Amino acid sequence: MRLEPKPAPSLAASILYPVGAIFGTFIIAGLLVMAAGANPISVFGLVLKGAAGSQFAILETLTRATPLIFTGLAVAVAFRAKLWNIGAEAQFYIGATVTVILGTGALPLPAFILVPLLMIAALLCGALLLAGPAWLKIRFGVDEVVTTLLLNFIVLLFVSMLLEGVLKDPMSLGWPQSAKVMTEAQLPRIITGKRLHYGFVIAVALAIALWFVMKKTVLGYEMRAVGHNAGAARFLGMPVNGIVMKTALLSGGIAALGGFSEVAGLKGNLTLDLSPGFGYTGIVVAMLAMLNPIGVVFSAIFVAGIFVGAAAMSRAAGVPSYIADVIVATSLLTMVTAIMLSRYRVRWR
Repeated sequence: MRLEPKPAPSLAASILYPVGAIFGTFIIAGLLVMAAGANPISVFGLVLKGAAGSQFAILETLTRATPLIFTGLAVAVAFRAKLWNIGAEAQFYIGATVTVILGTGALPLPAFILVPLLMIAALLCGALLLAGPAWLKIRFGVDEVVTTLLLNFIVLLFVSMLLEGVLKDPMSLGWPQSAKVMTEAQLPRIITGKRLHYGFVIAVALAIALWFVMKKTVLGYEMRAVGHNAGAARFLGMPVNGIVMKTALLSGGIAALGGFSEVAGLKGNLTLDLSPGFGYTGIVVAMLAMLNPIGVVFSAIFVAGIFVGAAAMSRAAGVPSYIADVIVATSLLTMVTAIMLSRYRVRWR
């Protein structure tokens, strides 16, 4: 068996392959639900109802999707230039940490000044965090998959040290968490009394801006060119190393904005369980969107709906909520397979 490259896939193929991947995901998940002794149709109906069956469910899904949009965009930008950023989790936590450090009284400013300053500070720190692995890749050829992955554990240990030390809230009764950020440092809620905040609006606006950058600007063209063939781009005179570094700065900053959004918009303080794996799930989100920034918004909502709906389904049907993890993981595998089949044909000898 060998793979032969196909010509550029048609629009119909570009749509049908991802749809087929999602359909295949639910077939596999349905078999697992049947093995658990439940009716797949009723279980998926409960998942849909739990994710979008009421105003509360829809708002919870969008709230859960907000950090996934940020991390998905960060991964999509990096992967587009074949910079394999597996460290969005670390950049997410750095953004959250900077938000807490500066938002708990270090900068006594009004909200219309403080919130943009916190966003800029988070973005810069996340960018600098990924600049290190990018420089090692450029200068010494070090595999960024290894460096960014290990950076996740380093940053988590660093955050744990801070929460047990200088950032620990004296009113937390011994629980390792930071103090709450000031009211002036918080993002307002879109609907009063609900959890959905303006971080979602920022994430969607950022996705639109990134789509424009990727499709309509020189930087976007350069990133795509380096991603397709770095050698050819270098032969044509493109500053490949500079493009990789710009991509790293942009990707790391976007992921850090997710940490800012989660602290300033929802949680209000920093804890070690702030992220249940948003950085890693962002990889799934980006791949489901086929690295399209606009598609990241919809794939993040899809993944968030699976998690939110599975929690509600588990209470009603008695099926473990871990089925959500199975669906998300399976969707990644089927989508990668669909992407491969859309670009290559299988030849049997």
